[in-house]
Amino acid sequence: MKQPQKNQTWFQQIENLHPYETLLYLGMFGSGLIFMFLTIAFLFSGLDQLSGLNQKMPISFLLSTFLLVISGYTATRMRIFYQEERTQKVIDSLRNTLLLGLVFTLLQISGWIELEAMGISLQGIPSGSFLYVLTGIHIFHLVGAMIFAVILWVQLKKNQADEIKHLILLTNPFEKMRIRLFTVYWQFMDGIWLILFLLFVLSF
Repeated sequence: MKQPQKNQTWFQQIENLHPYETLLYLGMFGSGLIFMFLTIAFLFSGLDQLSGLNQKMPISFLLSTFLLVISGYTATRMRIFYQEERTQKVIDSLRNTLLLGLVFTLLQISGWIELEAMGISLQGIPSGSFLYVLTGIHIFHLVGAMIFAVILWVQLKKNQADEIKHLILLTNPFEKMRIRLFTVYWQFMDGIWLILFLLFVLSF
């Protein structure tokens, strides 16, 4: 077995990554930059206008935040169950993560409706518009993860029914990597939302 080289440069470490890992980390870096620039723009868009409306944070955003935190826990458990070779638990955790993500998305849409009822519209004050833009982009990124979760869930169910495929599933490094990358990305989106949510709370 080829031993990993010591004192590798940052570029050499990237070269040794699987192409899927490289794409994911580059995507996360790009997404992080997008959210960072939009957040800076949000902070300089006149938050005093939002606070001047004397409105409170939409209840749907509060509920969705709680659910997304739980989904981060179920995603983490999925990875642990895979390491313990408890396939049914892996499938159950993936399903729960997906369902929580779906409910989160619906609650985000409900939050937009609440904002509209408060008089904060997409075409209104700049800081109000950024609430829609930031949450919308976050949903877009999360939907991508949920589509992958559906594909992964279907494949896990099929492999579970076949003993040989099931054995390969538990011993294949590629499968382990896919589950790890899914949990990393999901937790990354959790972290992005918690930062946005904190900013939203401070702006009301």
